[in-house]
Amino acid sequence: MWDYSETVKDHFYNPRNAGPLDGANAVGDVGSISCGDALRLMLKVEPQTEVILSAGFQTFGCGSAIASSSALTEMVKGKTLDEALQLTNQDIADYLDGLPPEKMHCSVMGREALHAAVANFRGEAWKDDHEEGALICKCFAVDAVLIETTIRANGLTTVQDVANYTKAGGGCASCHEGIEEILARVLAEKGEAFDPSAAPPPVVEATPQTLVSGMTTVQRIRKIDDVIQSLRPALQADHGDVELVEVMEDKVYVSMKGSCMDCQMSAVTLGGIQQRLVEALGEFVRVIPAGALKS
Repeated sequence: MWDYSETVKDHFYNPRNAGPLDGANAVGDVGSISCGDALRLMLKVEPQTEVILSAGFQTFGCGSAIASSSALTEMVKGKTLDEALQLTNQDIADYLDGLPPEKMHCSVMGREALHAAVANFRGEAWKDDHEEGALICKCFAVDAVLIETTIRANGLTTVQDVANYTKAGGGCASCHEGIEEILARVLAEKGEAFDPSAAPPPVVEATPQTLVSGMTTVQRIRKIDDVIQSLRPALQADHGDVELVEVMEDKVYVSMKGSCMDCQMSAVTLGGIQQRLVEALGEFVRVIPAGALKS
């Protein structure tokens, strides 16, 4: 169980500036639902002064992703774009009175979205796709540039650090060698040596009968359904609902019903469901709209 600050909890349970932003003229999209995290940051910028008048967000992810996005929208308001660009992912974490090491990637995603939004406003090219050969972690679609930038910005020294801050290396482990090469090169530039003996992120192999949580497949699905059933009364009280559709390894597909289907806060609802499942199962899972099964 991760230790969250009261500020993180506050921004998760009471997110600021969530939902579409009317009059937004700067939009930054990063991540993807298929990889477990996605964020759209929207800014309303005064054209002459480039002062950020208001900000909003929509995110698909865990509680830390929601809290980090909420915090970022509060941090940038009133700043010029150049001032906002000086914010680091560590500034976002500090604003929240800290994030668990395993959740620092959420603050990195916020920083990336901010840079994407500023580029969008200024008509500059900004893309998070990957040139051929640049993709390091296929599990979470993380490229070499993001890994290297994050290592430099945060003084990372181990593969575990990189996994915490970018998610790269936290899946199948096939990219560990590539991450180690980047670490060795960056550390060598500072006259430091990379220690390959530092413990890498644990990789747990799940059999068809016993999953990461230690439960059988049937027990795990029942646990997931129990959690979802426990959340339904609160949604039904607001004329919404959620239904479990399918469980495929670490992906939990759900169908949003009633008012939840078109609600501006549906991404926050999905993030809340995901957070509850992660806590109940003791493993990372992704909660994904059932429509993604068709794509």
